[in-house]
Amino acid sequence: MNQNNEDKMTFWEHVDVFRKGFVKCLIVWAVCAIGAFCFKDFLFSILFAPSQSDFILYRGMCRLAEWIGISSLCPGDFDVQFINIELASQFMIHLEVALIAGIIVAFPYLIIQLYGFVAPALYEQERKYSISLIFWGMVLFFMGVALNYFIIFPFAFRFLSTYQVQEAVVNQIALKSYISTLLVLSLLLGILFEIPIVAYFLGKLGIITADQLQHYRKHAFVVLCILAAIITPTADIFTLLLVTVPLYLLFELSIVVLRHQQKDKLGRGTVSNDRRMTLD
Repeated sequence: MNQNNEDKMTFWEHVDVFRKGFVKCLIVWAVCAIGAFCFKDFLFSILFAPSQSDFILYRGMCRLAEWIGISSLCPGDFDVQFINIELASQFMIHLEVALIAGIIVAFPYLIIQLYGFVAPALYEQERKYSISLIFWGMVLFFMGVALNYFIIFPFAFRFLSTYQVQEAVVNQIALKSYISTLLVLSLLLGILFEIPIVAYFLGKLGIITADQLQHYRKHAFVVLCILAAIITPTADIFTLLLVTVPLYLLFELSIVVLRHQQKDKLGRGTVSNDRRMTLD
């Protein structure tokens, strides 16, 4: 630990450093959000892409259907109408989406600022692990968001927006419902993809071990199936598996991470014992 810097700085000096970093984060977030707000057409073209029949997933399915000779796999053309029934709703949605986009764009900078604040209190070895964890945490989060955007949400939207109890009932999707569903699902998948990072910290605290996770593997699979069923809007088994399988693979990755963590602890313990024996 960097004791020299810690001893020199008082509590209020720490608060002042945090305040300056927080203000910088707010400024960067505001700039990114304003930029996202100004590029409205580009921003919403990304958000509405999964609602178009020429989305990359649907085109890929049509090519696959043509290649294997099963035409039913191709979703075909479909048209969905969006409506808005509240006076200020479109402006407020534009503002909310811009703020969220600002956070996403500024996210790496926010993490760097947070790390810069806590880094002086860490040991050298802990700093190396922290940088690695931050990197992989960001990668896993964006992998979860990408999985939802490119696969989970398009399947769910295609099924729900074209489902009819009778032909006389026409689907007109509320703008707010579409945007909120897309953003909430993306956030949930991004958070759930942090399972290995959470497992690492719980292992560091001694709360869980690799043997415990391995013992409750079957139970974990059931829990993950329930979670997948809760967060996916559709009830079909295919969409359920699309969420469950990646989450279960992340659970298995958590076991590998904890195994490596335990071996690392044993290795450090062996080195410490050898040093003590040499001194004795």
